[in-house]
Amino acid sequence: MTEKEIEIYYKTVLDIVCLAGKVVNEGFSVAKRVETKAGAADLVTEFDQRVEEILIKKLQEKFPTHKFIGEESADTGVKTVFGDDPTWIIDPIDGTTNFVHGFPFVAISIALAINKQVVIGIIYNPVLDLLYTAIHGKGAFRNGRPIKSSGQTGN
Repeated sequence: MTEKEIEIYYKTVLDIVCLAGKVVNEGFSVAKRVETKAGAADLVTEFDQRVEEILIKKLQEKFPTHKFIGEESADTGVKTVFGDDPTWIIDPIDGTTNFVHGFPFVAISIALAINKQVVIGIIYNPVLDLLYTAIHGKGAFRNGRPIKSSGQTGN
């Protein structure tokens, strides 16, 4: 995969994530239809499903050979083998419990893995307008500004 191709993937997914963020904001302060998955604390809303649908549909239109592993579609029994093909890994609303209860600590989380290595990562909290992005070898950013780890290790 060339740097130019990865840059195209990055710019494309960033636009789609921002679009999906509008759905999160739209649903943040309204009543939601909530269902449980594996347990009482494992929630899903229609907004989780809509966000994942937008991400997958728009990315499939641009990159029809790519694979997808989505939290909500995986729960329906859709299977994708994680291999060397470009694969998008999606959690449409990370923090659904917070989302349901109106706490603004939610994010759209998406990564692209190629040859089983993550090359792009995006975490977007549209409620607080916080966008974290990274491209392998290019650094990590918060709202376009470089970030780095503290270098501290835990004891």
